[in-house]
Amino acid sequence: MRLTGLSHLPEQLRDISAIWASHSVADRLVVIRKFRLLLAGHSELIASKVQFRPLADTIASEILPLLDAARFLEREAHALLHPRRVGCKGRPLLLAGTRAVIQRRPLGAVLILAPSNYPLFLTGCQMLQAITAGNAVAVKPAPGQTGCVAALTELLSSAGVPPGLIRILEDTDSAGEAAVRAGFDHIILTGAASTGRRVARLAAETLTPMTLELSGNDAVFVLPGADLELVARSLAFGMRLNGGATCIAPHRVFIAETMAQDMEARLLRHLAKLRVPKPNPQVSSVLASLTVEAVAEGASARNIGGVTFLTNAKPHMALLRADVFAPWLALIPSRSMAEAVRSDLTCPYALGASLFGPEAACRKLASDLRAGSIVVNDLIAPTADPRLPFGGTGESGYGSTRGAEGLLALTRPVAISVRRGPWPRLHLRSPGSGDGRSLAGLARWLNFF
Repeated sequence: MRLTGLSHLPEQLRDISAIWASHSVADRLVVIRKFRLLLAGHSELIASKVQFRPLADTIASEILPLLDAARFLEREAHALLHPRRVGCKGRPLLLAGTRAVIQRRPLGAVLILAPSNYPLFLTGCQMLQAITAGNAVAVKPAPGQTGCVAALTELLSSAGVPPGLIRILEDTDSAGEAAVRAGFDHIILTGAASTGRRVARLAAETLTPMTLELSGNDAVFVLPGADLELVARSLAFGMRLNGGATCIAPHRVFIAETMAQDMEARLLRHLAKLRVPKPNPQVSSVLASLTVEAVAEGASARNIGGVTFLTNAKPHMALLRADVFAPWLALIPSRSMAEAVRSDLTCPYALGASLFGPEAACRKLASDLRAGSIVVNDLIAPTADPRLPFGGTGESGYGSTRGAEGLLALTRPVAISVRRGPWPRLHLRSPGSGDGRSLAGLARWLNFF
């Protein structure tokens, strides 16, 4: 869509959303089900739109989780979006005779600023949740990923999404900026923290609320008693997955000093089996510069299987506090897990974290972490559970996508109260001189227990 038409796009989408939202949730979910069946039947064709990774990897990391996300909506969205009646329990006495219901209504026009690393799964989940909630959507694809968004949109159209409910914008930065300035009802951005700041400043001009799914610099905690072979295999998987270009890829590995040497040997063996592609020149340059700086401060570094692997790293090093979207790992010897948690809290990013070790100890330690997605004795894969919200805090953004929380975030609650019967409406009385004392006595009586 051309930039000249963007200023009127939100209003056009609101009109289309109003028509779409007039359909029942059940009718909308029929479309979601048809989409899921079409996606399952054309999975290889759709996956082939992603040209920077093997077909099997795309089906595993994008198509299958997106199918699960659609099925989750089919099963749960009706109950989540259904009007909720508020019972009498807890109702203030002075509101006797009042009945209330809370409705979930669509926001209207939703703008999705889509990512480049998982253009089918992440973008698709956000599109499905937005239209299930009754919204109309404009999608600004990541540069070079228009084909992926178009493929999803075509499937949704074939499934019964009405014309115009989903608009695809140009994949340029200028198109994204113009769309943000146009004044949508909500913006979902998946990207770097620097991009999040820039977009948030623009969105503030129109008071547009946002969901920001931003950068990560994820921590891994290896507790005493952990299966170090499982840890090594998991970390190698995290580096191999999407060439390390995953927002919840592991980077900072906290481990007891007495276990560090064994962990290093196991990691070297597993990383040597990898062939991780080199990131783009700009990212590679940043990683190289920060690695040189870390070495100057006492760390050791080597490149193994395409992964930059640092040992004897310290939490204060710039690389361990930066947003570098590349395959790198830093082993951080710690005197205790309490020290490791304190060190982790100094990092401005808090998206995901993984813990390895005895379950009870991991659960206890997890309660001290800031990350929004915490996995015990595994890494990354469990976060694709469509029932779970996904989001971080600090430099990793705010708000949640996916799960019940992600769906409800694309609606607004509307409370409707109805007064019935002959119950006195004391607030309609003309105020009297003794009302203050009477009301004070009433307050004491109502709050005696």
